[in-house]
Amino acid sequence: MSLRDFLSKQFIDVIHWTESEDGVLAYRYPMQDMEIQNGAKLTVRESQMAAFVNEGRIADVLAPGLYNLTTNTLPLLTNLMNWDKKFESPFKSDVYFFSTRLQVNQRWGTSNPITIRDKEFGAVRLRAFGIYSWRVADPRTFHTKVSGTRDIYHVAEIEGQLRNTIVGRMSDAFASSGVPFLDMAANQVQLGQKIAEFLKPTFGELGLSLESFVVENLSLPDELQKRLDERIGMTMIGDMGKYTQFQVAQSMPIAAANEGGGLAGAGVGLGAGFVMAQQMANAMQPHVQQQPPPQAPPPVSAAPVAEPPVAPGVETKFCVECGKPIPKRAKFCSECGSAQQ
Repeated sequence: MSLRDFLSKQFIDVIHWTESEDGVLAYRYPMQDMEIQNGAKLTVRESQMAAFVNEGRIADVLAPGLYNLTTNTLPLLTNLMNWDKKFESPFKSDVYFFSTRLQVNQRWGTSNPITIRDKEFGAVRLRAFGIYSWRVADPRTFHTKVSGTRDIYHVAEIEGQLRNTIVGRMSDAFASSGVPFLDMAANQVQLGQKIAEFLKPTFGELGLSLESFVVENLSLPDELQKRLDERIGMTMIGDMGKYTQFQVAQSMPIAAANEGGGLAGAGVGLGAGFVMAQQMANAMQPHVQQQPPPQAPPPVSAAPVAEPPVAPGVETKFCVECGKPIPKRAKFCSECGSAQQ
């Protein structure tokens, strides 16, 4: 190395990083034509971690704190470089900073409905969306598998990968939960926790930690939502016959307000609607036992035939009930119909 090259080099005695913009996950400290002075100070702030990379290999990873860069603070790096002088001369190594703070308000959602198997409705297509938060938990794994040797790596560059991973694992989470769709909508907090359990191993493979997962909304496509609304409406109505009577009663004032033929036409329409609605109500209640047709009343015995009035000169007697004179041989009274002795 010439004297000019030696003099042109700069020796770093303080290394630190403050985020200049939002959404930065990894940042490589500028080391062009620069070497780290023995005993230099390294500041790693809260919500940060730092890693030393020598010849493409990650050596030491440092947590938040203030460090004097010596063989005591960088044992792995010292061993890799095989320094005979015990780290007494300047050295060159790449230093990467990683932001470990929470990346909050990350949005996820299903661009197209996903199909799940539901206990109550069978196969159901549904939409869902919500938010989640995560952070860098293992800088070594994240650097090796994701950020690499980039000068700077942003959240936006991995956001699409994470969102698609979430949607891809949701079908498995729904299927294994065994919870009907209506119960899912009522227990979104528990559902979010269930999905998070499925996603955490996938995030861990990238050196990330999934901290929270929230399901904000579950919905059906429009055509299925209409069918669900109809089913809910029928359940709320309950007794179709009483509901029809109520509807007819509500319509009567409107029909009465019409004049002339309008009133008659409205009356005919209401009557036909009532009959049809009653038939629908009967058809929708097959469990109700049909009432047997009324039986004909038993035959009534014929009333006794009254005797004719007494003719002149005929021998008579008096009725035992009403005392009227009747023929002596009469079996029944011609007045009250009572049987005679």
